[in-house]
Amino acid sequence: MFGIRAVIRNAAFTRVAVAHRVPSAFVARRFYSDHEETYEEFTNRYVKFFENVDEQFELQRGLNNCFAYDLVPDVAICEAALRAARRIDDYATAVRVFEALKIKVDKPSQYDDYLQALKPVMDELGVETKEDLGF
Repeated sequence: MFGIRAVIRNAAFTRVAVAHRVPSAFVARRFYSDHEETYEEFTNRYVKFFENVDEQFELQRGLNNCFAYDLVPDVAICEAALRAARRIDDYATAVRVFEALKIKVDKPSQYDDYLQALKPVMDELGVETKEDLGF
């Protein structure tokens, strides 16, 4: 009995709500962006993001968002992420940057190029790859 009343009441409410709906011709639609971001803009946005990171959650969220795109992040982004990880004292996330790069690149030679480009930063910050750690 309680269920039937609820159904009738909900049906009546639905009819009233539908009857007072604004016609779709009068609804303003917003399109937030027509602009497609270039690779340089993408790189600058994430470098700036990682320079301002001050906690682990933000760092990991930024890395997840950055690596979710259908491209391999620039060396500058990886460097900024590594510096952010060491700044907030999160060594594990710094190592995981290299794991993500290894998965994201198409060829092993590309991963080696990234390692070579990031070698000075790795030495400066004391970050090693998973393979260097023996895993």
